[in-house]
Amino acid sequence: MKNILIAQSGGPTVAINSSLLGAFEAAKELGFEKVYGACFGLSGLLKGEIVNLNEVLSGSNRQLLMQTPSCFLGSCRKKLLPFDGTEKTQSTYLEIAQIFKTLNIEGFLYIGGNDSMDTVAKLSTYFKTINNKVKIIGVPKTIDNDLFATDHCPGFGSAAKFVATAFLELERDCTVYGNKPTVTIVEVMGRDAGWLTAASALARLNGATGPNLIYCSEQNFSVEEFLTSIEHELKFSSNKAVLVAVSEGLKIESKAAEAKTDQGWFDEFCHARNAGVAKLLEKAVCAKIGCKVRSIELSLLQRCGAHLASATDLNEAKKIGEQAINLVKEGLTGVMATINRKSDEPYYVDFGFVDVEQVANRVKKMPADMFNGPADVSKKAMAYLKPLIQGNLEIELENGLPKHLHLNKNYIIY
Repeated sequence: MKNILIAQSGGPTVAINSSLLGAFEAAKELGFEKVYGACFGLSGLLKGEIVNLNEVLSGSNRQLLMQTPSCFLGSCRKKLLPFDGTEKTQSTYLEIAQIFKTLNIEGFLYIGGNDSMDTVAKLSTYFKTINNKVKIIGVPKTIDNDLFATDHCPGFGSAAKFVATAFLELERDCTVYGNKPTVTIVEVMGRDAGWLTAASALARLNGATGPNLIYCSEQNFSVEEFLTSIEHELKFSSNKAVLVAVSEGLKIESKAAEAKTDQGWFDEFCHARNAGVAKLLEKAVCAKIGCKVRSIELSLLQRCGAHLASATDLNEAKKIGEQAINLVKEGLTGVMATINRKSDEPYYVDFGFVDVEQVANRVKKMPADMFNGPADVSKKAMAYLKPLIQGNLEIELENGLPKHLHLNKNYIIY
């Protein structure tokens, strides 16, 4: 029997290791002899940094892996150039093919987002071209929830739960001084899509009145109109503490946009960093209104908060890893495993697949009917979001803190 190789790529999530675990267990159950992991994604694969997961994921380590945030194998943001027959690209593809041959690989799973699916598409096209039978499968993950062809992405539900909880608790803190005018602006991840920012509205399910205003990446944003809305909320809301959610990728229409910070670097896929929106808006509120104002950037916390993980998210992430192995077994290649929602209430999904070309380098934005005006989300958005944050994982503690599984580099074998 041949072997499986798995790698993780792109930004970490709370659920990406659950997909790794699901793939590992399914591969063993279906009789694959060895399951290998490539450290640091495509970059580590090309360096030969590979571990035998049969040795690493034994006994209690499997449960620990499921409660461990971030990428257990390590990640990368490496762009694979299209194969064009030139020496520059040929050497990279030949090297990957040789590693697969040496390790007797039947299926390669790449767990990642939009850009990782680009890698899956290029590798599968190359192996088809040379009539190589290795199956290349994409496994979705991203807290941004912006992958096409899947109802939602593993990792998003847990991040949404963290964001909703943060806003639920922030409102308690912001309103502690009664009717003292304050503005708190919270920046949520989401470069091109506002799904995660929209999840802030879930705080209202448990009695919160806020966030008062929600601004997502999909809609044009005017600083001047924003300031008018803040003044209105300060004047007419039930309390004077205004809580605002903003996507990091807001398309700002204002002369003040020149002050937007941290735009000085791009990754290998030419994506600019978008952090700094909340700080910009804090300065605008201070200058125009003059009340007490704070900006908060949730930053990496929203994608590594495993202590608030959604059990629904982790279980679905594990099942989609299992689905990816099933796709290898069925002889498919150049496809991505998907989650297909059948019902909101009762919540029910099944798992399928699509051609990865439908996903690579595309962004699924929130549809117009999920918005309620320029600064709020609709009931449809709430019905979509609510099932994804349900349930908790029973976490093993050590020294009063969550216990995590760490990869011992001594396991690197190749």
